Amino acid sequence: MGWAADWIEQTKLWARGAEGDKGDALHRPLALRLEATLRRGQESLSPRELRRLLQDMQQVADASLSDVEGGRYAQVLMDWYAKAELPARKDFWLLAIEKFGPDAKALQAARDRYDKAASDVDRSEAEMALRRALISSRTRLLQRFAQPQGGMRFLVNMRADLLALPKAEQRYVALDAELEHLFSSWFDVALLELKSINWDSPASLLEKLIQYEAVHDIRSWADLKNRLDSDRRCYGFFHPRMPNVPLIFVEVALLDKMAGSMAPLLDESAAAADLSKANTAIFYSISNTQTGLKGVSFGDSLIKHVVETLTQEFPKLKQFATLSPIPGLRSWLAKNGDAVLAELDDKQKAALEKVAGGVSAAQLLGALDDPGSLPEKSVVRGAAMFCAARYLGRETAKGRPLDAVARFHLGNGARVERMNWAADLSTKGLKQSMGLMVNYLYDLKRLDKHRSLLAQGKIPVSSEIESLCKG
Repeated sequence: MGWAADWIEQTKLWARGAEGDKGDALHRPLALRLEATLRRGQESLSPRELRRLLQDMQQVADASLSDVEGGRYAQVLMDWYAKAELPARKDFWLLAIEKFGPDAKALQAARDRYDKAASDVDRSEAEMALRRALISSRTRLLQRFAQPQGGMRFLVNMRADLLALPKAEQRYVALDAELEHLFSSWFDVALLELKSINWDSPASLLEKLIQYEAVHDIRSWADLKNRLDSDRRCYGFFHPRMPNVPLIFVEVALLDKMAGSMAPLLDESAAAADLSKANTAIFYSISNTQTGLKGVSFGDSLIKHVVETLTQEFPKLKQFATLSPIPGLRSWLAKNGDAVLAELDDKQKAALEKVAGGVSAAQLLGALDDPGSLPEKSVVRGAAMFCAARYLGRETAKGRPLDAVARFHLGNGARVERMNWAADLSTKGLKQSMGLMVNYLYDLKRLDKHRSLLAQGKIPVSSEIESLCKG
């Protein structure tokens, strides 16, 4: 009954969104606006324009039309939407929510019938009725927008518009929920194609790598060429309805050991590595490109497909790991570092107080303004590594790792393998994690074991990280 529960929840969201609109003193209820003759206050569309928009949307969703014909009408609305300002787009969203939602009474009746079914035959018939009741004209409306050229991109961008709204605006949650539900099917990994991206790829595609790189900014064409050199690989997932845009892409360096710093990887003057000696693949950047696909997960499948592809090309590869940022470390340390540092022994506290002026998170962060200059046995460095290991190896919320990047890789079956000091001394790296980076290791024989540990609330870590956690 899980599928039904999901849809029932969406119906509740729709109802709550509609009620929120009616209770907002700044907005006349949509029903009153549709019946009115004059625009009021700051309303974007006049009642006449609103009624015309509703008629156009009803034409798109007309069940008597073929999908192709409905798609033609959808194209007209897509052109209107492209020119519309945000207030007018909000009217479009509200119409989709309030005028194209499921019939709540019919849905409840179908659900009651399912709950009361006394036999397998009755339950099967009730399930079919419930499935039909769950299908709203809004679903058909959105499906029609996917028909024209560029329609899928239109829907993804529309959801990005919804996600950009302040959290206080709850009137549109039903539309967001339905789009996410549709995208989970439309962007299933079975429908995506893994493609290699290299220096010979079309310039328009290479420009998108520069545009969407989210981890380490691509500074120039020379920088990009270095990342696509002979000892590198870049792969992306593409959807057939959005063939010129990678939905997610990963940059890979082929080396003879685990990477511990970004500088050599981004050094444009460095010679390419000897591929005959390569035994390690380092995933050093993974970027999602479409905000509108938030909640639709295909990053784990990307890693798996890339590992399979690399293994076929380079049978000598034995180690697959990342060199990853720790984006939440500094902010977590600022808020929670005092309690963690209090666990140091008296000797460590005395040494840290002598160098940093105290044993607080603020004082430790103040002593980390130039991490690249600190020697290996520095007390400040040791305290920072201790805190970082605790953050990645111990700290969870609702059984999940606190750090977003850690959640992604550990959820895929990796483990926290090694901390790397002064690995990213860029402005971004210093701001996020005082220059620290981490290797997540994908041990192909232990992925299921690591997932099992994580499901129990235990973060899988190497012996090195375990030792650092103990201080």
